[in-house]
Amino acid sequence: MLCLRRASVLLTASALALTLASPVLAQQAMAPAELGDIVVTGSQVRLPAPVAGGQVARGGRVGLLGNLGVMDTPFSTANYTEKLVRDQQARGIGDVLQNDPTVRVSKGFGNFQELYIVRGFPVYSDDMSYNGLYGVLPRQFVAAELVERVEVFRGATAFLNGAAPGGSGVGGAVNLVPKRAGAAPLTRLTAGWEGRDQAYAAADVSRRFGQDDAWGLRLNVASRDGESAVDNEDREIRVVGLGLDRRGDRARFSADLGWQSNRLDDPRPQVTPNGAIPAPPAADRNFAQPWTYTDEEQLFGAVRAEFDVSDAVSVWAAVGARDGKERNSLANPRADADGSLSAYRFDNGRRDQVFSADVGVRADLTTGPVEHRLVASASQVQSREKNAYAFSDFAGFASNLYDPISVTAPAPTALAAGSLTDPGVVGRVKTTSFAVADMLSFLDDRLIATMGARYQEIDTRSYVYGSGVRNGGYASDAVTPVFAVVYRPVDALSLYANYSEALVPGKTAPAVINGAIVNNENEVLAPFRAKQAEVGVKYDSGSFGGTLSVFRTTLPSELFTLTSPADPVNNIPARGDYSAGGEQENRGVELSVFGEPVQGLRVLGGATWLDAEITRALDASLNGKSAIGVPDFQANLNVEWDLRAIDGLTLEGRVVHTGSQAANGANTVELESWTRFDAGVRYAFVAGDKPVTLRARVENVADEDQWVAVGGYPGSNYLTLGAPRTLRLSVSTEF
Repeated sequence: MLCLRRASVLLTASALALTLASPVLAQQAMAPAELGDIVVTGSQVRLPAPVAGGQVARGGRVGLLGNLGVMDTPFSTANYTEKLVRDQQARGIGDVLQNDPTVRVSKGFGNFQELYIVRGFPVYSDDMSYNGLYGVLPRQFVAAELVERVEVFRGATAFLNGAAPGGSGVGGAVNLVPKRAGAAPLTRLTAGWEGRDQAYAAADVSRRFGQDDAWGLRLNVASRDGESAVDNEDREIRVVGLGLDRRGDRARFSADLGWQSNRLDDPRPQVTPNGAIPAPPAADRNFAQPWTYTDEEQLFGAVRAEFDVSDAVSVWAAVGARDGKERNSLANPRADADGSLSAYRFDNGRRDQVFSADVGVRADLTTGPVEHRLVASASQVQSREKNAYAFSDFAGFASNLYDPISVTAPAPTALAAGSLTDPGVVGRVKTTSFAVADMLSFLDDRLIATMGARYQEIDTRSYVYGSGVRNGGYASDAVTPVFAVVYRPVDALSLYANYSEALVPGKTAPAVINGAIVNNENEVLAPFRAKQAEVGVKYDSGSFGGTLSVFRTTLPSELFTLTSPADPVNNIPARGDYSAGGEQENRGVELSVFGEPVQGLRVLGGATWLDAEITRALDASLNGKSAIGVPDFQANLNVEWDLRAIDGLTLEGRVVHTGSQAANGANTVELESWTRFDAGVRYAFVAGDKPVTLRARVENVADEDQWVAVGGYPGSNYLTLGAPRTLRLSVSTEF
């Protein structure tokens, strides 16, 4: 960790030095190679092209700045393509993100929501954006068939995207781009099989029509049904996605509608350890109760349009909405070191209604030798959550991790609130923001500096379960700035630095903490403002590239400070102030690589070194400890090789390694490091004048039994068991 500490000391100074020195360095540098346009259009609709090998794209969405080239973006990003999704037979977004060396996939707390750890901080799946809009995507899981691109932004994003409505997004953000009709007509049918008896079928159809093929329509339909590789775990998922777009010289438009029904029966739950971590059971062992399930249905959509008022001015507007329903009956257990389990039943009924909107204007102008791209935008997300719950007796029932015991479903009557079939409103959230930015271009576009600020208001209201009586709320505002610079001395090299922030809703002061009276009970703290500084270098030869970055992120948290000690003699309790004085500091180094360095050989992966430390905590005994569930090292490498001896045959292999992780706040329990190997083969050929592709892929080739994640939800330490050896087969043909 010494190298990280030294790196963090130098980080801020390096960023400042690079910002101040870049104009001087640029003037002193040798004449660079001829550069193309550095700032791409910033379009909110058009997509950047893929790089060599087709697995990642040359650019992606950078918040309100629109689509920018990777080399012109003063942040660390990755943009995974639909080709990669298809070739790896990805089922959901988590499968795609297994390729990213900066991301680890976990599960939600007490549910089966996908959750992504970026730079040591969680990004909830319902905090992903859909074509730039928050809150629109399905909450628990998003099927891979719906997406054209999976765009990963690494770092704090409150300025670029606004605060994530679910309160995550400190370490990064994920944006999903819906599929679009290509230039050529497409009718692709796919059938597949995986696990024990899970069948898969999908259709992908697109056409362009109208004058100059300006209009495009794309339809995706997919279905999975049957038992997974985990014993008795059954999934039934249905997906429909419909996308319409218009490509005009001045007017561009897209409209997307999605429907997803996702049900899991006997889903294997996460396990919370009672102290020491039990040895992992067999990877295909299912310790779920047979009456547990999770069921969700989501209808969602978004419309986005942009219009070039002139060659220098463009405007855009986007609106989106989601209506989601969920029902669950769960029993997530606690485990002793010997594998003994205890659990109780928890039923939940939920309904979400979300509306999201974004408008903006972009203008290009020149002042002397400086070119400006001015951007202004306004956005709002409104959500209404309806919820109800019911618990069984908290005394619970016993089972065993290695020899599960099925019990009759206990009645969920010990504690209940609201109607599970018709839940009432328990929360409303409205976030409103206004942002402005100026991208300044110097030295014939070799140096670009970006500065801006976003004003954001967060208004939350909570209501009593069952009665709907308002019982609390939160309203606050904050301004988050950004300063960033990118310098391209030659076409293949970019140097960048940035300072940015993230926002997390503040906490409400309780009445008592550890027996001490809180002087400011019920006071709502201002939003916690995470601060990030980062420097990095990017390389792109045209066929192969990568990014190396060093960053430091600090996230405030709650802190309790005694103002008067306890007086036992006079029976006077201690008193103190509740404030935002706590802090977690994550320092790291990231390396990512991509491309086709040799024709027919593609690589994708990298490594991340992290030092996540609780510098000040509500519990002073945790000061200096490592954050739960943040590995100190993680690495990915995916390699594809086209065999010259057999035309159309491709071999692929992937290794995913995650280092040890703290499994409790005191750091007395640790999750061991783990490694997983995947392998695959695909063969493309022509049969009856029709292209056909056969794919086979095995994940966890060695069938390792291993806990792969600790927690994900801040402060929690639940364990996720890795999937067993899983075979996927598919055949696709196009007409």
